[in-house]
Amino acid sequence: MNSSELGLSIAGVAFANPVIAASGTFGYGKEYKDLLEIERLGGICTKGLTLAPRPGNNGIRLHETPSGLINSIGLENPGIKAFIDTELPALRRLGPVVIANLSGSSLEDYVEGARLLDRSDIDMIELNISCPNVKAGGMAFGLCPSDAAGVTAAVRKASSKPLMVKLSPNAPDISAVGRACEAAGADALSLVNTFKAMAIDTRTAKPVFENISAGLSGPAIRPIALRMVWELCGEVSVPVVGMGGIATANDAIEFIMAGAAAVQVGAASFARPTAMTEIIDGIKRFMSHNGYRSLKELCGAARKQ
Repeated sequence: MNSSELGLSIAGVAFANPVIAASGTFGYGKEYKDLLEIERLGGICTKGLTLAPRPGNNGIRLHETPSGLINSIGLENPGIKAFIDTELPALRRLGPVVIANLSGSSLEDYVEGARLLDRSDIDMIELNISCPNVKAGGMAFGLCPSDAAGVTAAVRKASSKPLMVKLSPNAPDISAVGRACEAAGADALSLVNTFKAMAIDTRTAKPVFENISAGLSGPAIRPIALRMVWELCGEVSVPVVGMGGIATANDAIEFIMAGAAAVQVGAASFARPTAMTEIIDGIKRFMSHNGYRSLKELCGAARKQ
C-alpha cells in the first residue's frame, strides 16, 4: 500500500494521511523534530494562540492520573504576531499541513486573531471554543449552541482560511453545538477537547491545581470521546476530526470507522514521541491486511453494517 491511499482532503486542504498532532501537545513542531520523522505526519495543530502573549497558569500544570493526564497550562503562548514572525517559518519547513489553533477570551480577540492568521501562511484555523468568555461571566463559548455559532460566524467572516471548530465535551449537548457551528460556517469540526476534572493532594488537603479544575486527557477518556464522535458524525455533513486518548493504530481506526475523516493524537506523544508514526504504519498494515483500498473505504465502516 502506498502513502497516497492514506491521503484525504478536508475543506480543500490535502493531507498525506489522517494522523495530526493535537494542539497543546506538540508545541510548534520544532520540539519534536529530532524525535520522530515529523515530515511523515498528516498535519500539526499549533499550541493554542491568543491575540496577546500569555504566561500561562501558576503552580502545578501537569498531574498524572490512572490512564490519564490532567493539565492546567493556561494557554501559554507568545501571541499570534510573534508566532507568525518567529515560529511559523520553521513550522512550515517541517512539511505537514499547518493548522493554527486560535483561542481567545472575547469575540473581538477571536476576530482580530483570525484577521492576522488570514494574512499568514497557515493552511487552516482550528477554532478553540472551550475558552472562557470573559464578557459572559466566564462560561466557555462552546457550551451553548448560540454562543458557539456566534463566534464561528464572526471568525468565518474575518478569515477565508478553512475553518475547523474544536468542540468541548463539557457542553450539555455537544451535537447541538456541532450543528450550530456547521450552520454558522464551519468547514470541519474536531472533538473532543479535554474533560473538566480535578485532583486533590491528600498530603496537604488542597486541590492540586491553583484553578481547582483542569483538563483531563489520555486513554481514560477514549471510549467517551469515541461515542461523541460517533453521535456527531450522524448529525453533521462536514468532516469530523476525532481525538481523545488515541495512543495506538487500533484506537485511531476505531475513530475512523465511527466516521472521523482524520484523528488527532495528543498525550500519547509525551510518553512515546514516535506514537504518531507508529499509528500511521499501523493503519497502513490494517488496511492492507483487511482489504481496504483507500481511507475513504475505512471511514465510517462501522456505520455501514
